[in-house]
Amino acid sequence: MRHVGLFLEELREGASHAEFFQELLETVDAAETWGLDGIWLGEIRFLPTRSVLSSPLVTAGAIASRTRTMCVGTAVHVLPLRNPLQVAEDIATLDHLSGGRFEFGIGRSGSPRSYNILGIPYEESQGRLMEALDLIREAWKGQTFSFHGKYYDVDNAIVTPQPLQRPHPPLRIAALNPQSFLRAAEHGLHIFVGLRGTDISVLRGYIDSYQTTWRAAGHPGKGSVYLRIPAYVADTDAAAIDESRDSIIYYFRRQADLARTGTGSGTATAGERLAQADTLAVLSHEHILRERVVVGSAASLIARLRELREQLQLDGIIVEPNPGGRIPLAPMMRSIETLAKEVTPALR
Repeated sequence: MRHVGLFLEELREGASHAEFFQELLETVDAAETWGLDGIWLGEIRFLPTRSVLSSPLVTAGAIASRTRTMCVGTAVHVLPLRNPLQVAEDIATLDHLSGGRFEFGIGRSGSPRSYNILGIPYEESQGRLMEALDLIREAWKGQTFSFHGKYYDVDNAIVTPQPLQRPHPPLRIAALNPQSFLRAAEHGLHIFVGLRGTDISVLRGYIDSYQTTWRAAGHPGKGSVYLRIPAYVADTDAAAIDESRDSIIYYFRRQADLARTGTGSGTATAGERLAQADTLAVLSHEHILRERVVVGSAASLIARLRELREQLQLDGIIVEPNPGGRIPLAPMMRSIETLAKEVTPALR
């Protein structure tokens, strides 16, 4: 496993906005001290009960200025919501400020909520995502160029700075449904995968299809797969399960509510969305522990993550350290420290 990082997004229950950012930076400092490989930032708009991390690129700049070894990445930047030329400038600037430690994760989001509020048709999200990526890659060449697509028109532009990493920072795209896995493979894009709406046993088939399509498209080697997964570690399995139970159950019940209200509906039809909500609402704790999270002692996490590494062909995991936002700060930090000092070395 070449990468073990943290995914930061969750607003702790009862925390103020100021406390959210203070805790985030304290977590970043501890993660680097303890030797984790990266910090990955979500992007959530107009949903303050879940997160106030609406500006991940600004936050990434702050993290880059206080770290020296970890990569800083987006998981994901919702590319269709911004002008691609501005994004190209911002990412290249971050790449320089981080000393070449920035990694660019992109997606279109599973929710139409932000699109509706910002006046961008969600049905254009997939086309805008891929066209914007093409435009950004062209912009990063550092030469005057023109681009004429369905959604974006550029005449005689030159974008500066060029990224420090050449030809550009590492790219990775979110894969949520079977079609998105195939599309990513066809375009030679490495992927993030998650478990909010998919069991591990189902995800395995999607990743197999991704790797098969990757090879059929003629890309070298294998596609890189990073798994984002809620995780909590304590002294014993029983303690870890007990301490995380309320927060983890709430995490999946909230996902059900978001799906039912349409907040998380964009990549599914209305019927599929409601079926997903019904499934999430009745997931047993036992099923969640088996198929959606990793919870237990350090030894149990090592064994389970090694198993997932083989089953899902992973070369990285990105841990959600407080799924649901209800794990108190002190035990969450102990969990991260144990993950960094005891679990991660055993996965190398």
